[in-house]
Amino acid sequence: MPATEMPAAIVHLVRHGEVDNPRRIRYGRLPGYRLSARGRDQALAAARHLEAVPDVVLYASPLERAVETAEIIARHLRLGEVARDERLLETTTVFEGQPKTAPALPWNWPRLWNPFRPSWGEPFAQVRTRMLAAIADLRARHPGRTVVAVSHQSPIWITRQALEQVNPPWCGRVRCGLASVHALHFDGPGDRYTGHRYWAPPT
Repeated sequence: MPATEMPAAIVHLVRHGEVDNPRRIRYGRLPGYRLSARGRDQALAAARHLEAVPDVVLYASPLERAVETAEIIARHLRLGEVARDERLLETTTVFEGQPKTAPALPWNWPRLWNPFRPSWGEPFAQVRTRMLAAIADLRARHPGRTVVAVSHQSPIWITRQALEQVNPPWCGRVRCGLASVHALHFDGPGDRYTGHRYWAPPT
């Protein structure tokens, strides 16, 4: 592959901003959950952080909160329409639609028997496969450009853990704040992951 066609060397994974969720529901992939005013400010902060990134191509999970975050970034960076990619979707969970406290309720404890799969939702291996495939595909599809992809906390963290060869992923202490940016660095035309830089907006 000629040097001018080398795959994108950096992929920025952006988590969406804060969601308007006064009832504190585990919304998962449910429709209708958009950004709060604070979430829109966080998305704008992420857009400003990305100002120095050259030749951006922007993708988002199809869920409203991710698309809205990406649209704020696109407007600030004067990009075109945001492309959707279903591989960037939130993980599935049996607790979707339930209160945030659902895993602590005694009748839900049988769902928690295997934290390494996990037993309450989409297997880590499946999330890892789809996210890494998306990253490889978008890098190859946009040679020489910088890929920015707006996704969700769990897929982003599982991807980071996979690239750093943490297996099974440990999700007990996640470093993936709202509207944060994980800049994943790759080595030239190969797929070798060489490290990352993390940024999050002020709280």
